[in-house]
Amino acid sequence: MTEIQTSETLKIGILLALSGGFMDAYSYLCRGEVFANAQTGNMLLLGVNLSSGQWQAAARYALPVCAFATGIALAEFIRFGMKDKNTLHWRQMTVFLEALILFGVAFIPLTQNLLANSLTSLACGMQVESFRKIHGNGIATTMCIGNLRTGTQNFCEFVEKREWKHLKKSFLYYGIILFFVIGAIIGNQVIQWQGQMAIIVSSFLLAVAFLLMFADGSREQQSEE
Repeated sequence: MTEIQTSETLKIGILLALSGGFMDAYSYLCRGEVFANAQTGNMLLLGVNLSSGQWQAAARYALPVCAFATGIALAEFIRFGMKDKNTLHWRQMTVFLEALILFGVAFIPLTQNLLANSLTSLACGMQVESFRKIHGNGIATTMCIGNLRTGTQNFCEFVEKREWKHLKKSFLYYGIILFFVIGAIIGNQVIQWQGQMAIIVSSFLLAVAFLLMFADGSREQQSEE
C-alpha cells in the first residue's frame, strides 16, 4: 500500500479549499471585483477592458494574472532550493509564506487594491503549484472547473462499471468543491463583519495547515526510525 504524503491528506486539502474559496470571495467582494484564483475570469475582463480602451481597468486584471504566474514560479524555485534540505519540506515553506503574505494583505488599505489583489494572486499561484494532489488524485484547491470535470467523469464511470472506487473519487472531487464554496460563504460573512481585515482568516487556515504538516511529518519520520 502506497503511503500518502502529508501534503496530500484530505484534512490538508479541506483547509486549502476553504482558504481558496475565502481568498476569491475576499478579492472579489472586498477588493474591487478581481478574482484571486480564477485567472480565466481575470483574463476575460482584461480582454473586455482592452477592447474598450479602459487601460487602467485592464491593469486591475493584468497584474494579478502576472502575480499568479510569479507565484507558480516562486513555488518551483523554493522546491529547487529546498530539494536537499532536511528542515522543512518545500510545501511547508510555500504554505508558510502564503500565510504570511495574506496576513500582510489585511493591512493594505482599500485605496491600494491593485497591490492587495496582486499579492493575493501571488499566494494563490504558490498554492496551486505546491498542492496538486489529494490521496494521489490530481485535485485543485483554488479553482473548481477541473474538479467538476473529473468528479463528473468518475461518477459516470461508476454508473457504467459499478466500481465503487469511481464513486469514492467522485465524492472526493465534489467534496473539495463543497469546501471551496463553504470557504466563499464564510468569506462573505467575515467580510461584512471585518472588511479588509477578513483575509486574516485565510491566513489562519493556512497556518493550521502548516502546523499539521509539521506535526504529521514528525510522526512519519519517527515511524521510519
